[in-house]
Amino acid sequence: MKAAAVLLVLAAALAVPGVAAAAVDVYFLYGEQVKPVSRPGSTAEQAVRALLAGPTATESKQGYRSYVPAGTPLRSVKVANGVATVDLGERFAQGNGARSLLARLTQLVHTLTGPEQATKVRVLVKGGTPLGLFPGAFAAGPITVDYLERPKVKPPRPPDEKPVPVTESARAVQERLVQLGYLLPGEVDGQLGPATQNAVIAFQKWQGLERDGQVGPRTRAALARATRPTPVTRGGSGRRMEVLLDRQLALAIEDNRVVRAIHVSTGKPSTPTPAGDYRVYARIARWWSVPFQEWLLWAAPFDGGIAFHQFPEVPVYAASHGCVRNTVYTARWLYEFVSVGSPVKVLASSR
Repeated sequence: MKAAAVLLVLAAALAVPGVAAAAVDVYFLYGEQVKPVSRPGSTAEQAVRALLAGPTATESKQGYRSYVPAGTPLRSVKVANGVATVDLGERFAQGNGARSLLARLTQLVHTLTGPEQATKVRVLVKGGTPLGLFPGAFAAGPITVDYLERPKVKPPRPPDEKPVPVTESARAVQERLVQLGYLLPGEVDGQLGPATQNAVIAFQKWQGLERDGQVGPRTRAALARATRPTPVTRGGSGRRMEVLLDRQLALAIEDNRVVRAIHVSTGKPSTPTPAGDYRVYARIARWWSVPFQEWLLWAAPFDGGIAFHQFPEVPVYAASHGCVRNTVYTARWLYEFVSVGSPVKVLASSR
């Protein structure tokens, strides 16, 4: 009877409202940043094991990704004097280039900073320090979150453009692109340079033409008969954005009229941009991508680490880590078009 009474008392104590179970934050990639998810536990070992297990199926559908190779063995983990020392199997060192290695290192350090009051992380691979694997990371001993979040390179400069001949034919094309909402009036200069090619690609994407940025016979004919793009969905008054994943195009909309159609590159199949309804929650002129150690200029994040931002490479297909990449010719304009709170609708199909 006494034992049963003790069990009842323990059960009642565990069921007391307001008493939360212990939890640790585990960090996965979400777009160009890391984002925590909660897992049961309180120790560094529990945190690492949860990280190695990866995101749940539901989290993966929501856009969470892990760059830690599946099946990475945990040899040991201990915390002493604020330093979490973790020893992983050599699978942790196997990856797809420097960016992948930096991403998994970022996940590991963020996950281990916190449990058991750890403020620094020492990483071992098969018992040894992986010198040279993560350039500069172990030169000063254990790694801190601050080390990873400190920008190490200067923001990129705008590209140098080569002179392009001025022609009346080019001016006519530009004026037509302005009428249709692909180019700004101030960009009409009679030169078929990179800014105009960028607008032509956006036009070709909307029209379903070959995306080569050239004004060939089919593109010229389509320009003659085209109308301004229209929003795919209805919305209220004010400014909003639609991202069309199938067309790799973004529509800047004001009062249900497309102000500008923009050539973009969204998340590649392994790191897709999740469809859904969002709102711009910040405007950051220079946003540092912690896991990939690179600058994202004119960033307007709308879903965790997923944002509109400028990037040097904006191919005509989906190629990003989940963000909506813009070229140097449209990124700042888009940044100034939106404001905190602007609606963003990401659509898998625009047809």
